[in-house]
Amino acid sequence: MKNLFYLLAAFTAFSSCSSTELVTLSVVEPAPVTVSSDIKRIVVIDRTETSGQNKTVDVVDKVFSLEGATLDKEGAKAATAGMRDELTRNDRFDEVISYPGVLSRSSVAGVFPTPLSWQEIADVCRKYNADAVFALELFDTDSKISYAVNPVSVNTPLGKVPAVEHTATMATKVRTGWRIYDARGKQLLDEYIIEKILNFYGKGINPAAAAAALLERKEAVKQAGIKAGAQYALRIVPYSVRVSRDYYVRGTDNFRVARRKAQTGNWDGAAALWQQETGNADAKVAGRACYNMAIIGEINGDLEQATGWAQKAYEQYANKLALRYVKILERRKEDNAVLSEQTAKR
Repeated sequence: MKNLFYLLAAFTAFSSCSSTELVTLSVVEPAPVTVSSDIKRIVVIDRTETSGQNKTVDVVDKVFSLEGATLDKEGAKAATAGMRDELTRNDRFDEVISYPGVLSRSSVAGVFPTPLSWQEIADVCRKYNADAVFALELFDTDSKISYAVNPVSVNTPLGKVPAVEHTATMATKVRTGWRIYDARGKQLLDEYIIEKILNFYGKGINPAAAAAALLERKEAVKQAGIKAGAQYALRIVPYSVRVSRDYYVRGTDNFRVARRKAQTGNWDGAAALWQQETGNADAKVAGRACYNMAIIGEINGDLEQATGWAQKAYEQYANKLALRYVKILERRKEDNAVLSEQTAKR
């Protein structure tokens, strides 16, 4: 049966007395962001550094930074690298270029800045013969730390003695903001924020020792930046999701046999039996059979055929599930039109 290489079916019975069971399918959804196939060379920039006179440094970040640089700076560098690597890996563009310079900065740390001017975008793209700019425009970490003291027993040569243990708990929110600029069309294609919470825990014989255990968070923030960059890059790539569909398993002996065939993956055999019932004198049975044939159409990747059967099930036989299914199929056809545009030969 054609197109089954991208449709994976599994079954779950509602109950032994239910008239329907579920089939789950893997379908491809359009990318959240459509980037024209004319865009072939892009520039990746980081404009997260704020202007010096207004720059603030999180007190906790300043205390725990290992090399004098703030977490935001290190994290932003990792985030743009993560985005660049993922964009290169998915082979969507002919070339992904890293911009080494500094464009207009945000005046306030931790705030999504106003978009870059189209003149700035044009200048960058002209310099690198590029068509679009992918920009990291916000990278901000906000950390909250708390201390606690707990009584413990410590083993000594003289036996166990009472002592106290200091614990430090820190929650760091990593917030990144992204934009895509289409230089040719002068369109802001996307504006998106990604947030992640990182939790850290340390303990020691004194507050300093407990806090020292939290220094590993610098690497964790960098890794979170890399993942955020890769996650954002995937917004231009179609993706697969699992969807569920009801199909009828009761009505006549043919439905019962077809159910067993479907459960073994023999959809052709099930379809042949349901096809026989589409002309049943009992309108309820015929409606169920037409509806199930619509399911077969979707499994085969033929959405027009599926829509036709679902419409017949509702219009001629008033099948309750069919109207909702028609709307689902129409939405899928619209999505497929977008997919065709997104995956057009470049």
